[in-house]
Amino acid sequence: MIITTIMNVSQQGTQSFGEFFRNRRIAQGLTLRTFCERYGYDPGNISRLERNILPPSTDGEKLSGYTAALKIKKDSKEWVQFHDLVYITANRIPADIKDFEVTKKILPAFFRTVRNKKMDKEKLEKLLELLNE
Repeated sequence: MIITTIMNVSQQGTQSFGEFFRNRRIAQGLTLRTFCERYGYDPGNISRLERNILPPSTDGEKLSGYTAALKIKKDSKEWVQFHDLVYITANRIPADIKDFEVTKKILPAFFRTVRNKKMDKEKLEKLLELLNE
């Protein structure tokens, strides 16, 4: 999923968790207040989430509630994108991949390459295309 995360960030541009959340809510035709009343959320907290003032929780139960309220089907492209944005915001590696041996080998090499500026935007996009195949 970390590879998916890197690819999604590249494809999404700079979309934040809050923007994604707000766009999904609006796509349902719900105002902030209506959404919160319907699903039992505090409007102030959801507003802060959508404005990226409050970081999203990484608690599985809380995230399941959000995905259900936002009508995001489990394991769909949107579900993966939602969770990737949560973990990107939290600066954490998703639990489902952090123990993969490949992840432990690839990430340090990737980070060193990016830190040493040996990979410009064009090379990074080519790498992402290869990984996407």
